[in-house]
Amino acid sequence: MGTTTATVSQLIRCSPKEAFDAFVDPAKISRFWLGSASAPLVAQGSATWRFMVPGVEDTVTADELQSPRLIALTWSDGTKLRLTFVDHAGGGTRVSAEFSLSTRGRIDELVNTVEGYSIVLCDLKTFLESGQSAGLVRAKAELIAGGRASS
Repeated sequence: MGTTTATVSQLIRCSPKEAFDAFVDPAKISRFWLGSASAPLVAQGSATWRFMVPGVEDTVTADELQSPRLIALTWSDGTKLRLTFVDHAGGGTRVSAEFSLSTRGRIDELVNTVEGYSIVLCDLKTFLESGQSAGLVRAKAELIAGGRASS
């Protein structure tokens, strides 16, 4: 099958800078996506991200930061993620997450990744528009952790 690139997007009623900063600042990203982050994202720097699923963490490297328009990351396994922040004509910001996966025999991983980034962007929307996370990422993390315990 090869490599598949997918993009998920969400309209968020905030400025591109507010959305960009939510991913860069450990205090903000831990409000909707992560359990914690070891450091802010800086160009060519790395940070350890601890996810809400118990025991899951990864090191990300910020390959490129163009505030407030682009965050290009590489996960420890070499997978790339591009987050873009574009003004929306009706007001707000279109936040998009674009990633590529080798899908040879791994359609389930592609589906899970699309679902995961969609949930992250929906929780980001709720957080930035209301000041509080809807707990969407946390709820999914509980399901994942529960699935591990029962298998």
